[in-house]
Amino acid sequence: MTILTLLETSPTFLVVLVFIFGLLVGSFLNVVIYRLPVMMERAWQTEARAILSLPEQPATTPFNLATPASRCPVCGHQIRWYENIPLLSWLFLRGRCSSCSTGISVRYPLIELSAGLIAAITAWHVGYSPWLWALIPAGWALLALAMIDFDTTLLPDDLTYPLLWAGLLLAVTGISPVSLNDAVIGAAAGYLALWSVYWTFKLLTGKEGMGYGDFKLLAALGAWLGWQLLPLVILLSSLVGAVVGGALLLSGLVKRDQGIPFGPYLAGAGWIALLWGEQIVTLYFGLMKF
Repeated sequence: MTILTLLETSPTFLVVLVFIFGLLVGSFLNVVIYRLPVMMERAWQTEARAILSLPEQPATTPFNLATPASRCPVCGHQIRWYENIPLLSWLFLRGRCSSCSTGISVRYPLIELSAGLIAAITAWHVGYSPWLWALIPAGWALLALAMIDFDTTLLPDDLTYPLLWAGLLLAVTGISPVSLNDAVIGAAAGYLALWSVYWTFKLLTGKEGMGYGDFKLLAALGAWLGWQLLPLVILLSSLVGAVVGGALLLSGLVKRDQGIPFGPYLAGAGWIALLWGEQIVTLYFGLMKF
């Protein structure tokens, strides 16, 4: 029996395999979440110096998703391959650098675990199909976007645009259950919905309530979900954002004039809608009849 046959006939094997692969991808997502904003900042600095006709900065060590190798930020110890095994290495090292014993944030294994669970839950819910192999990377992209926005209040075009185009292409090819018309309208409606909120808020208060990255993320979700599920995404993200934001204000962790990124709530609501959106809407209208 081949691996392909097992994937098609054994849901348990499928779930376990994608979970393990998701852990490996989660390790890479940790790199993306940290390095991509730094790469963007360096690119902006280079562009700004060119616009201002300032001399170029001296050449530095290349910095991208592959180079340099991961190191301890305190002692510079290069992470060996066996110290970079998802989940297991962190547990084996007891959350500390093997060289200087500096604590390693629990966030790294949590992101690895989250990536594995995203893949496993998606596989269990959807089953083996071409749509599954599209949904899993979409979930990983949403996880990376949520964490980058949480850290930096940025939603990089390098992630939102590919997510948008992928949703539209999947509709064109028929892999997506969403028709091309619904995907295109969903992308346009997603962008315009938050664009309208942004400008209404700015005209009334003179302040910016959200960034353009939020528009692009909701446009991408519209391409994947179709326009019909966009109200659910907006409702879920707004409710969770209001509850979490209110709790942060009451706890004093954030101030009233401090911005709270909306991207993580959009990403979370979008992932929920991708897997259970139709069931949630059906359940809602079923309850409304009583």
